Amino acid sequence: MDFFHIDTVLGRRLYALAFLEHGTRRLHIAGVTARPTREWAVRQARNVTADLGARMEALRFVLRDRDGKYGQSFDAVFEAEETDILKSAPRAPRMNAH
Repeated sequence: MDFFHIDTVLGRRLYALAFLEHGTRRLHIAGVTARPTREWAVRQARNVTADLGARMEALRFVLRDRDGKYGQSFDAVFEAEETDILKSAPRAPRMNAH
């Protein structure tokens, strides 16, 4: 999972939080906002786990970077679903290059 940005025609920059399932190659766009915050990211994580429902049991890992927008609350959402959190190495931007 990671954030990516979208530049609009009017010059605004929007950020989207995306989750990619490697096994099925499904992409889940959790939400889009102009100002992503830690609280917003936690809310989107809760929405994704609720949307996936029973399929959440098949997921074993969440690979994320060390961005400040994630925190213990964000990790706790997935840990409650018994999903392990794997963080990419510091200063390794290409480690999660999907």
